[in-house]
Amino acid sequence: MTVAFIGHGYVGLVTASVFADLGNTVWVVGRTKEKIENLKKGTLPFYEPGLEELVKRNTKAGRLIFTLDYSEAVASSDIIFISVGTPPKENGAADLSSVFAAAEGIGKSLVGYKVVVTKSTVPPGTNRKVSEILVKHKPEGTSFAIASVPEFLREGTAIADTLHPDRVIIGTTSDRAQELLLEFHTPIDGEKVLCNVETAELIKYASNALLSTKISFANAISFLSEKVGADVEKVLEGVGLDHRIGRSFLYPGVGYGGSCFPKDVKALIAIASEHNYDFSLLKAVDDINKQAQALFTQKIIRHFHGALKNRQIAVLGLSFKPDTDDMREAPSISIIQALLTAGARIVAYDPVAIENARAVLPKVVAYAKDAYTAATGADAVVVVTEWNEFRQLDLVKLAKNLKSRVLFDGRNIYEPARVKALGFMYYGVGRM
Repeated sequence: MTVAFIGHGYVGLVTASVFADLGNTVWVVGRTKEKIENLKKGTLPFYEPGLEELVKRNTKAGRLIFTLDYSEAVASSDIIFISVGTPPKENGAADLSSVFAAAEGIGKSLVGYKVVVTKSTVPPGTNRKVSEILVKHKPEGTSFAIASVPEFLREGTAIADTLHPDRVIIGTTSDRAQELLLEFHTPIDGEKVLCNVETAELIKYASNALLSTKISFANAISFLSEKVGADVEKVLEGVGLDHRIGRSFLYPGVGYGGSCFPKDVKALIAIASEHNYDFSLLKAVDDINKQAQALFTQKIIRHFHGALKNRQIAVLGLSFKPDTDDMREAPSISIIQALLTAGARIVAYDPVAIENARAVLPKVVAYAKDAYTAATGADAVVVVTEWNEFRQLDLVKLAKNLKSRVLFDGRNIYEPARVKALGFMYYGVGRM
């Protein structure tokens, strides 16, 4: 099958590359000449394990085609996916300008019958507006059906998530479109959920909001655990063993970040407000997420009795989660900014996100080539992102590099007793 993806961001590029690898001819339409030329050479705009090889292999085979031109891509394709960004506005609502611009470009280029699918995360009702734009701009004699097939990719495991998802949501307005999308997704082994477009649109927001709620609930329990002397890890282990609940996403730390959870929680609050519903539960989820970062930072400041001026702090992990270079809404940003405001000097290390971090963190932040170098002469080590290499650090070697053996574990990746036995002062989240 021949398909097109409008947009070469995280969702568009990963999904396009996987389906090209499955034997389809896949067009990827962008709007920036430099980025398209880089993609043709195999130079990616972000890091995702295994993606570079996938892009290069399928570009060389002629199955993955990058272009700035809507016309040929749309005319050649049976299905056109809109996979552009929907960043939050100041009020938290999704900015849909890129979605509507893509719809206009598709509409002007329609030939024959096409299925136009929104893969971007969009509020209920968006696909209906896309339909109106297509009607306005399409040439006479052409026709289309709209559909919603939201993505559920996790950065760091996006290729596997595309091939082996828990479910594939297919929201359509016609049997013909549904059949075509089911055929296209035949190689994908996730359970197919068939529904209307509004249901598909809301499923994505509901999923991310619920996962965010689990994280904020875990953090709220960690706040309470510290006050009553409980070990939050044991509390949540006990809770998670209930099969109705499970332990997935029930982990405390410095909060969630990234391109999805923060914006989707805020967007669903805004969607609810537009329909005269005060989504107080999600407002609390958002507030607790901010508290998690603030309370962790306060823990560091309290240890030094507020005297952080000229203290060197080694920050390990900058990306919002491991196995990605994504700095969007990363907890490290607010934590580092607060420590700098308190007078600290920051030396940071991340396996892949340093270049992206330079663009969003203050220029006074210094960067190290590895964790041990970052810790050299530091008054404390602060773990913000749970990269596997940090779990396997030689803590004896780390201790020798430090000026003071103080470890703030923002992801609870270390066993407190073991760390304390090595002479560290250990601070976790929700544990003593």
